[in-house]
Amino acid sequence: MSDQTDVRRTSETAETAETAETAETAETAQTAPAGSLVGIVGAGTMGTGVAQCFAEAGHPVVVVDNDPGALASGPARLRAGTRTAALLRPGYRQPQGASASRRAESLVTWSAELADLAPALLVVECAREDEDVKEGVLRDLDRICGAETIFASNTSCIPIGHLGSFTARPDRVIGTHFMNPAPLKDAVEVIRAPETSERTVQRTVAFLARLGKHALVVRDAPGFVTNRVLMLTLNEAAAVLGEGTADAETVDRVFQDCFGHPMGPLRTADLIGLDTIADSLEVLRRHTGDERFRPCSLLARLVAEGNVGCKSGRGFYPYSSRHLGARGGTGRG
Repeated sequence: MSDQTDVRRTSETAETAETAETAETAETAQTAPAGSLVGIVGAGTMGTGVAQCFAEAGHPVVVVDNDPGALASGPARLRAGTRTAALLRPGYRQPQGASASRRAESLVTWSAELADLAPALLVVECAREDEDVKEGVLRDLDRICGAETIFASNTSCIPIGHLGSFTARPDRVIGTHFMNPAPLKDAVEVIRAPETSERTVQRTVAFLARLGKHALVVRDAPGFVTNRVLMLTLNEAAAVLGEGTADAETVDRVFQDCFGHPMGPLRTADLIGLDTIADSLEVLRRHTGDERFRPCSLLARLVAEGNVGCKSGRGFYPYSSRHLGARGGTGRG
């Protein structure tokens, strides 16, 4: 009798789990429909990486940028990104991986016109970390896109509530801070402003789940969690280097060997882009009023010289031509 009871309980538990999984799948399908159009504003490193994530999940994607150079180089950079991601993923086999890469690439369209994003259910804004640029983009999108469209900003530091104020739909504005390289990072920092609705949060998390990403939802604040902490670290690492306490390699080795970081702060800064870091620090300084966020003299000098990291060929370290990547448009990249 006891054995039969145990069997029934096991069966009931399995049925309950299956029902919950089915309900979750149905909810995801409803809030993030398969095959729904996704828009990306910005064809730079992050915009192209985010576009790859959605295309690999089966979404048609339109990437918009006003820089002809970024648009022209976009397909080649996307192709390189899909190949690299396939090679680095577990269980990769050449025929299947190559076929999947071609399918993803075929789903991405490149455009100079924001109007092409009108039918998108989700638009991820990956424009330059400049408030005036982002304001212009969001105001235009608000006019162009349908009432249900979610605007997700990939801003690294600007408060989401501030960005939402540029639209007539602050309840449908949210932060989706993808990490770099986006196709290889499973976590996304999702920022919920006080005005962001619960439905917008649920829909955004469902879209990310379709990509195989898990959302870490945080409250709105300048720099959120990641860059409120990271930007200070990178700026101080640059200051230590500038003061001559240690060379770049030693600074990075301290973090790798002593703390187990896979990459030191200076190489991390070069990967992100020193111009992006300087812009982010200024945003943090402006929104917090804290002078700790003022870019140190070495960082400011390198940016002024155009030595902004991997994408320019030199930052704290020199890089070969294979590291060079498009910086995106001055207005939308």
